[in-house]
Amino acid sequence: MDDDKTRGKKVTQKTEIPKSTVENSGTVTTDVDTEPRRSKPLQAIFLILIAAVVGFGGGWLGAAGRDSDQTNSTSAQRVVLDKQSNLISNIAQEVGQSVVSVNVTSQSQTGGFGFFGQSRSVEQQSAGTGIIISNDGLVITNRHVVPEGTTNVNLVLSDGTELNDVEVVGRTSDNDTLDVAFLRIKNSEGHKLVPAKLGKSSDMRVGDSVVAIGNALGQFQNTVTTGIISGYGRSVQASDESGSGAENLNDLFQTDAAINQGNSGGPLVNVNGEVIGINTAVAGGGAENIGFAIPIDNISGLINSVSKNGKLERPYLGVIYVSLTDSIAKELKLSVSRGAYIPKSDDYGQDTIIDDGPADKAGIKEGDIITKVDGKDIDAQNSLASLLGQHQPGDKVKLTINRDGKTQAVDVTLGTMPSSTSN
Repeated sequence: MDDDKTRGKKVTQKTEIPKSTVENSGTVTTDVDTEPRRSKPLQAIFLILIAAVVGFGGGWLGAAGRDSDQTNSTSAQRVVLDKQSNLISNIAQEVGQSVVSVNVTSQSQTGGFGFFGQSRSVEQQSAGTGIIISNDGLVITNRHVVPEGTTNVNLVLSDGTELNDVEVVGRTSDNDTLDVAFLRIKNSEGHKLVPAKLGKSSDMRVGDSVVAIGNALGQFQNTVTTGIISGYGRSVQASDESGSGAENLNDLFQTDAAINQGNSGGPLVNVNGEVIGINTAVAGGGAENIGFAIPIDNISGLINSVSKNGKLERPYLGVIYVSLTDSIAKELKLSVSRGAYIPKSDDYGQDTIIDDGPADKAGIKEGDIITKVDGKDIDAQNSLASLLGQHQPGDKVKLTINRDGKTQAVDVTLGTMPSSTSN
């Protein structure tokens, strides 16, 4: 089972008749002159009776109208709920065909049990989730689902078919903030593979509905949960249950859709049935309904690269940056409140522009603020990593930077991240 701690890695109105009227109504006479006095109280009583009948009838009609309104309202709510239920069911059926359970055997080193306290190799079993993204069997999952030392991987399709001829194409390094790995089904044994539809994570807004699908706890295949996008641009430190192997993950979606151990690597889907994120972590420490997913835009270029070249190569700019917010910009006394700020090495404690890297070659300097990539603003919904992640190594991009309060454009040819790894 996926052994991540922080992953997926309860009135009735009374009418009184005046006394004088009662007294007059008790006087009986045949005098013509007194006839009007006899008819007035009768008319009053008659009018009162009519008013009572009308009042009762109006009340009854009003109550009937309210009951009718409540019935109509309940019916309308039922229709909405039925439509929502059908939508989720359709998404689960459609996307579920592309979701696979990932069962992994790996070797890890454990100290203190061999002769003279030497470390020994221990075989471990774990499970996670993956998404089929191509007809020829390319599958994406999380890096921590297939850790270093993986010796065997098999996949289980949505219909229960187990496929054993599976290879690890590549995985990002353990110190990479992008927790991604690729698998390939080499033999589908005659089964038709259904790739998932990929959407645009940049189109998502806080409050948008989402559906998470995954192999919950490594044993409940294609578990479906629902929720909303609770936030974006989140940074977390993920680790396993023992608290070891901590990894820094950046620029994540936050969702309240339940993500459990074993869900790691599964899809986060929009209402159109399109994958907009890769489930990767769940908050620990007693937190509830706080899960995290990698926006699909962040890895769209990587997906294209693996699909085209058969190997994992991440685009690389070669800078260390801070994503700006109003509070950070105010604290740093910057005139720009959105963008990727490259801090000065003296303030940061290490070089923030990698020597001889693409940014260095293009003339990017410490203290620069990158505000756009190819004309697209860097903001809460589009981080620098997200916009660069849509490209491949070798692509030329135009960066808009703010330097000393002045705006200028710089052309940069993206390199290949040295820490990218492929088998």
